[in-house]
Amino acid sequence: MNAKKVSDSINHMNELVLPNDTNTFGNLMGGRLMYWMDIAAAYCASKHCNTPVVTASVDNISFKNPIKLGHYVHIEAKVTRAFNTSMEIHLKVWGEDTLHQFKYESNEAYFTFVSLDPNDRPRTVPEVIPETEAEKELYDGALRRRQLRLILGGKMKPDDATELKALFNGKG
Repeated sequence: MNAKKVSDSINHMNELVLPNDTNTFGNLMGGRLMYWMDIAAAYCASKHCNTPVVTASVDNISFKNPIKLGHYVHIEAKVTRAFNTSMEIHLKVWGEDTLHQFKYESNEAYFTFVSLDPNDRPRTVPEVIPETEAEKELYDGALRRRQLRLILGGKMKPDDATELKALFNGKG
């Protein structure tokens, strides 16, 4: 299985915010945005491993700025790191007011996807090759984020999280 560059599976998705996508304040509903983010991330993960994938987890999604009715949503999804059968996908979201020619950051999040074999069992995924400094930074932090997810999900004991412990002990 050959390793792949981050750029090999990056995905850009765009949507127009229509009335059915908004709440009573005229803002894009958070659930609709999360739905679109899940689609963008799934496509990215599937493209990386060339298999069907399922969402395993979604990290904290913080909303920095609301996206208004009539604005465009731009979602960028990229694989930050691959583990054995899972991949971490980083998503960044921007809103765009085309009338005033203004683009603004809305939010970002990390999703984890698992690759599946024909029997719907986890399957090994290709490694990720980070090339840019930003990609290397996301790659390096992915192991700490994974350990935190595993601790919060009850799948790892805090004492076993060596990367997180090193971070708090000044060695990370």
